[in-house]
Amino acid sequence: MPLYKTIDHSKTTTICIWKVEETLEELREGLVLREETQERLISMKSEVHQKGFLAIRHLLIACGYSDLDLSYDACGKPYLNDGMAISISHSFDYATIIIGNEVVGIDIEKIREKIIRIANKFCRFEELEMINPLNNIEELTEIWCAKEAMFKMCDSRSLSFKEDMSVDLNGFSEVGQAAFTQRFSYYTVKLEGFLLVYAVVRKD
Repeated sequence: MPLYKTIDHSKTTTICIWKVEETLEELREGLVLREETQERLISMKSEVHQKGFLAIRHLLIACGYSDLDLSYDACGKPYLNDGMAISISHSFDYATIIIGNEVVGIDIEKIREKIIRIANKFCRFEELEMINPLNNIEELTEIWCAKEAMFKMCDSRSLSFKEDMSVDLNGFSEVGQAAFTQRFSYYTVKLEGFLLVYAVVRKD
């Protein structure tokens, strides 16, 4: 399937979504991959992960880039060689990227009941208190995705989802660690049993 959806958040920030319906062989077609990318692909044991990984490369092409334009820093954080910021996520049937001229973050997750079992590991007490019991699975997924998107935007790999991040379920989130505090705005997109959240730095 071609590009599933494009969202223009602003003149300089775009989100692209791919719904993975192709075979692995179909996804390989037309792609020029760096040697490191091919090695990483081969090392993946799950075909689902391989498909998501290749779908990301097709999204790059849809945005005017290729695998050759994508690099990773020492922490594994992706960036584009022309200086534009990028964030990447894939889960089962969907792959997505966000590209902007400032730091951006994105995450997509399947909405599943099992998130209830791990809620205490990533939610603050105040976050659990505001959850609607009739919509708890989706709201917990929203909190997780928002925190994952924020984590991808920060250079610190030691951030605690529970202790250092907060989400208010109204599109505002924050990271605070020691003397560092950063506020974000996040946006949700619901897709056939999946939830996508992307985040940008707040200006106010």
